[in-house]
Amino acid sequence: MIDTLLVLNTGSSSLKFQVFRLDTLDVLMQGKVADIGGAAALAATLADGEKLSAEVGGNDHDAALAAVMTLVDCHDDDWRTKAVVHRIVHGGTRFADPVIVTPEIEAELRRLVPLAPLHQPHNLAGLDASNRLAPDALDIACFDTAFHAGHSEVISSFAIEKDFRDKGIRRYGFHGLSYEWIAHALREQHPSLYHGRVVVAHLGNGASLCALGNGVSIDTTMGMTALDGLPMGTRCGAIDAGAVIFMQRELGLTPDEAEHHLYERSGLKGLSGLANDVEALLASADPRAAFALDYFTLRVAQHMAMMAVSMGGLDAIVFTGGIGEHAGPIRQSITDRLAFLGPFETLVIPANEERMMAQHARRLLAGQA
Repeated sequence: MIDTLLVLNTGSSSLKFQVFRLDTLDVLMQGKVADIGGAAALAATLADGEKLSAEVGGNDHDAALAAVMTLVDCHDDDWRTKAVVHRIVHGGTRFADPVIVTPEIEAELRRLVPLAPLHQPHNLAGLDASNRLAPDALDIACFDTAFHAGHSEVISSFAIEKDFRDKGIRRYGFHGLSYEWIAHALREQHPSLYHGRVVVAHLGNGASLCALGNGVSIDTTMGMTALDGLPMGTRCGAIDAGAVIFMQRELGLTPDEAEHHLYERSGLKGLSGLANDVEALLASADPRAAFALDYFTLRVAQHMAMMAVSMGGLDAIVFTGGIGEHAGPIRQSITDRLAFLGPFETLVIPANEERMMAQHARRLLAGQA
């Protein structure tokens, strides 16, 4: 019998998963459900290279999660799932470390849904699915906000009254598991940079930056929700709060309608009127595509300069995430805009949030033994 960890990484349009051997953290299976909301399809690969696929009985996150867990459950290779490890986008101020999920903790996570309405419900759907399909396994939650929990009050505060700040209106930051993995990779592979001043760019359908100093998060671009900071695939990024008031007061949008536009119809999709896919925009001759990409690279470069201010300089930029890893013209445009800062190194390090989560889960389980 081989004890395993099933790691679920639920995004806004995809579900990535990996099955790790608990004792060695060797990957036994990995895969992805792509195009959730469209023609969702599940593809997976075993450690020996064998390809697997399965039907997804729907195009939402619930169907994707059920398909993944059914595939893992049906793959008879003497595996025993000891824990299902969930990426939870928002941990609020309480959760700065991974936890074994109890009913009380799950209830607390559900109370945080308004802070991450695009992601938290999908993350929690993973908990529901694992309770049904792997009832004998522990559920472990790893939080995207946790890596930023040590930010100074100057960094984490908005310029609003203390009463509001005390009620949780503050900057939390996200993509922390991705940034924590990059810090781990720098420590192992580039120790001099690990101790330096590094801006990490997690660029994908969701996008943000993190200022890393000595491997610790100093600052980040996302704020109270995953809507702030950089423009993203379909999310607006930083916007004048007065514009949101105008949408509701003068244009007659309800809060739900405004939320839908800002989360689902803005960003690269809204700027171009074409698509949120960078590969498609790079290939397009439509001037609106060029405009959207020019806007994106300008804003990323501007925010990188902000991150450099928070660290007192810049030694390197690390690109990660789907756009960061694969879109060379985007990387070049961003770094060209920052040439005035002087010499800095540029690296591409693949994201591996799942392995970071597996490491956390193994340590947590070892502490229970």
